[in-house]
Amino acid sequence: MTRSVTLDRDKCKGCTTCIKKCPTEAIRVRRGRAHIIDERCVDCGLCVRACPNHAKKVVYDDWALLERFEHNIALPAPALYGQFHNMENINYVLAGLTQIGFHSVYEVSKAAEMISDWTRKAMKTSDLPRPVLSSACPASVRLVCQRFPNLIPHIAPVVAPAELAAMRAREEAVAATGLPAERIGVFFISACPANVTAAHHPLRLKQKVIDGAFSLSEVYVKLLSAMKKVGTPSGLTTSGLMGVGWAPTGGEAAALLSDRYIAVDGIDNIISVLEAVEDQKLPEVEFVEMNACTQGCVGGCLNIENPFAARMRIKRLMKYLPVSCNKLEDPEQAAVQVELAHTPVLKLSADLSDAIEKNARIEALSKKLPGLGCGACGAPSCRALAEDIVLGFGSEGDCIFTMRERMMYMSGTGDAEQYLPPPFRRED
Repeated sequence: MTRSVTLDRDKCKGCTTCIKKCPTEAIRVRRGRAHIIDERCVDCGLCVRACPNHAKKVVYDDWALLERFEHNIALPAPALYGQFHNMENINYVLAGLTQIGFHSVYEVSKAAEMISDWTRKAMKTSDLPRPVLSSACPASVRLVCQRFPNLIPHIAPVVAPAELAAMRAREEAVAATGLPAERIGVFFISACPANVTAAHHPLRLKQKVIDGAFSLSEVYVKLLSAMKKVGTPSGLTTSGLMGVGWAPTGGEAAALLSDRYIAVDGIDNIISVLEAVEDQKLPEVEFVEMNACTQGCVGGCLNIENPFAARMRIKRLMKYLPVSCNKLEDPEQAAVQVELAHTPVLKLSADLSDAIEKNARIEALSKKLPGLGCGACGAPSCRALAEDIVLGFGSEGDCIFTMRERMMYMSGTGDAEQYLPPPFRRED
């Protein structure tokens, strides 16, 4: 699978900032440059925000892709609506999209209302394991598949709103235009790299239903001038506050019309909640909404505006909308085609006895290392370095403290202390 988060080696200075921010320990710094371990990366985009040198970037589709199709459909994420100042009518955005290369628009917020309708009914009539985990955020779903395999059955067996929107939009366009499905392009306007990756490599579908994914920030720039030319549009939006409310944290869960839920954002916070769920410490919780980005989709690294300001604007827009406008008539339309499976990226060995032996060596090495987690070795923690050493990706000499001890032993003096950075020197 090709990830959306990539490294610009020319800009990377090997500063190690990213390794401390990555929640899945998917980054190492070697030979003065960062290296992303693809198997561990969930495309959350935290490193994109954290990198002071802008060396992490998101790869998304080129605008020229629109030229391959005769009829292009835009799927705007509801987070897009929170990017504009003093806008009280979503129709301006939808009309603007038809001015920049799209022939029609299908709101992802409309599909979100259908997913909410499906989830409400499923939680009342089916025996889904509790708590039900949201399947909307692909970064969070990949995290569960990596670190919490026992909770995979808890993930709601329903496609993401963008995927449902794509399927329905293509069906409607085929009926309206008479064009064959392959000549209709469906494009998602994404606020985060995880959804860009999911557009091309869906988690729950046998084949992709979205033809391309564009950066929300790129579309925003194109919309600014286009929206000024649309007059006073009306009648384009077909979703209510329940769908638009999915943009910030809490909107998906609130649409279930229940108060027995947890709405959590940020990968580290999600890990904390999932650990509690796994330990059965949250027996009263019926549903867990998971958003890898702070404040939800409005906090994705492909947004323009501050996530807190965007959340405020979304809340203001919701005041002028009906509660809900859409229900899912046929539940099979949202059914998953592929069952999720454990992704054993943290597995030390396929052989159990070998894995136990390696784990013992990691524990022993971890105790020998200083335990400061300074990152100077290029690994995010001392345990991560110990794991790298055991797996053959590092050596004990990578630790500056181990090197200091070796130099002191070889020189017979304490002069090696001067080679440590000032914060780590034990003597003046």
